[in-house]
Amino acid sequence: MNALVATNRNFKLASRLLWLDSKLEKSLLIPFREIKVECTIPKDDGTLASFVGFRVQHDNARGPMKGEIRYHPETPDMGTNAQTMAWILDKYAKFHGYSPAVVTEKPIDLGGSLGREAAIGRGVLFATEALLNEHGMCVAGQRFVVQPGFGNMGSWAAQLLRENGGKGVAVSDISGAIKNSKGIDIRSLLKHSVANRGVKDFSEADPIDPNSILVEDCDVLIPAAPGGCEQQENANEINAKFIVEAANHPTDPEADEILSKKGVTILPDIYANCGGVTVSYFEWVQEYLGFHVGRGESKQ
Repeated sequence: MNALVATNRNFKLASRLLWLDSKLEKSLLIPFREIKVECTIPKDDGTLASFVGFRVQHDNARGPMKGEIRYHPETPDMGTNAQTMAWILDKYAKFHGYSPAVVTEKPIDLGGSLGREAAIGRGVLFATEALLNEHGMCVAGQRFVVQPGFGNMGSWAAQLLRENGGKGVAVSDISGAIKNSKGIDIRSLLKHSVANRGVKDFSEADPIDPNSILVEDCDVLIPAAPGGCEQQENANEINAKFIVEAANHPTDPEADEILSKKGVTILPDIYANCGGVTVSYFEWVQEYLGFHVGRGESKQ
């Protein structure tokens, strides 16, 4: 099931639980504005290539509309960094004048927010803490699996969870998957991952089949990469007690129903990964109104 269909389905279920008026439900399902654009650019070989893009602004009833750029079919901002945002700012300024509020997650020297790089992982930490506290538990002593994605979000989440006493027992990325039931030294793994462009061949953990990481025995499963990894076909094999959706739409609705019947508690993506959006809002405000948001305020 694609992300739009799944999101609408989940929204309608939530709408019924909240007893929303049918007119309001219909209004919220329809985007406020959609713009289609086409960009034709010369390639290195001299030929032309055309790319079609869409900008959808969904609803501004509760404040400004903030959206990511999809460089990947399933995940916003995947493969981008502060440099990419600087390019966007520079190109916008060329045609419309310098306006730093037009894009967020910029380099610090260009008005970026202190703490933005870690924000989405820190948000996952805070969300996980709140979820576990609701069940009379805490992060310390819990076994975590981060799947798949040891990029910016996954690595920060794993590092911060470990700093708070959590034990990362398995992680994966595009290069492979590794496991250490005694707990992985995340800082050592980060150094290895940077030097070797992935977690593969990390000497302090055992390699495992990347397809099996979802079903590794753990307390908390954190899907942190492209969506749809938890599907009807594998939901029954998942052993985690909690799933914290750091990625967008990692759990298909059919899998959601199966996992709920198994007693697995799922923390939805709209809450679990909102740390980055929150600090991006701070960055927008500081540019728009001209005041500075410090690292401590971002963490809070």
